Amino acid sequence: MMELDQIINGCLLADRFCQKALFDRFSGRMMTVCLRYAKNRMEAEDLLQDGFMKVFLNLEQYKNDGPFEQWIRKIMINNAIKKFHKKSNQNEIASSDFLPEESVEPDVVSSMGEGELLSMINELPDGFRIVFNLYAIEGYSHKEVSEILNIEESTSRSQLAKARKVLQDKLMKFQKSYL
Repeated sequence: MMELDQIINGCLLADRFCQKALFDRFSGRMMTVCLRYAKNRMEAEDLLQDGFMKVFLNLEQYKNDGPFEQWIRKIMINNAIKKFHKKSNQNEIASSDFLPEESVEPDVVSSMGEGELLSMINELPDGFRIVFNLYAIEGYSHKEVSEILNIEESTSRSQLAKARKVLQDKLMKFQKSYL
């Protein structure tokens, strides 16, 4: 098995074997990232393909100043966000009438598979899903989310609160069918 440095150097020389090795090494984990930002598997595959094209085109910009996987992940996320901006103007449900939060039994969440949770997240409206992924999964702050998406911090907080409410409602429905 080739070392990552060898693969990267080969990719910089446009070596197809090295490009395939890089894709094979990281595509599974990056597909997981793309699935969180896409509405369906086909859209995620498009994001993955487009993201890897950007990786190969910008590989000389990687300065070995952090984990390579983190660098690729950032490209995948930025690619997904750019696609999101192109296809929408972030018109989301303007409802701010929230019911008090009900609690979901921990056993219910632990009984769910990763696919079921991912499906619930994927069903969120685009703006909710993107903010939820960036904040709750990727770990960005509301300030960072607002800069990435070019929105106000308060909009980021609002979108996250709405996403959580929608997810909580879905979990409550799942809980009722589980019990």
